[in-house]
Amino acid sequence: MDNPSRSEKTRNAAIRAALAIIARDGPGRLTLDAIARESGISKGGLMHQFRNKEAVIKALLEHQIQHFGDFSKRYLATNASTLPQPHLAAQIATLRETLTGQRAVSLAILGAVAQEPGLLSITRETDASTLKAIKAEAVDPELAILRWLAARGLALTAMLGICPVPEKERSRLFDRLLDDRRWSALGSDAAKRDDDAHPLRRPAPPRARSRARRR
Repeated sequence: MDNPSRSEKTRNAAIRAALAIIARDGPGRLTLDAIARESGISKGGLMHQFRNKEAVIKALLEHQIQHFGDFSKRYLATNASTLPQPHLAAQIATLRETLTGQRAVSLAILGAVAQEPGLLSITRETDASTLKAIKAEAVDPELAILRWLAARGLALTAMLGICPVPEKERSRLFDRLLDDRRWSALGSDAAKRDDDAHPLRRPAPPRARSRARRR
């Protein structure tokens, strides 16, 4: 095995060990010594990959973003041609996915990142790109953003164990957030109100257009 492959294998083993530790013991127990013990990697070999705990947490956050980013891409590849707002739907479905088998890991990483708030800049960059894609495809961008943020709220409160609605009802709410047919009327009403609020955007009545041509 060449050196780059060996290095990548060591890094992946360390990330798997760190995920196991924070899911089992909580982010407070995540240390380089604990990762070395869990993975069987020497402390020196581990520090060759990660200089400190912050570097480990950054790698975990990037790993999580990649994991759910891949889920979102697969969702888009499968469903984009049949959906009016595919990027919004992909984000809602991805947020729902965070509450499946990855829930404990996602919560643990969230706790670890809270100890290193500077790392949140990574998620802000991802969110900015997501927001741009959602707004670009929406008839009513504000309504699309509200649906996205509602899904995030559902996922986050469920992850923290403070969601006030039971799991079955939460599932129905995710279904509703995903169903564009349940929101299209609201979007149309919002667009009409927007036009009414800006008379210059409305086409001139026929007589007015005729007078304008005669002039």
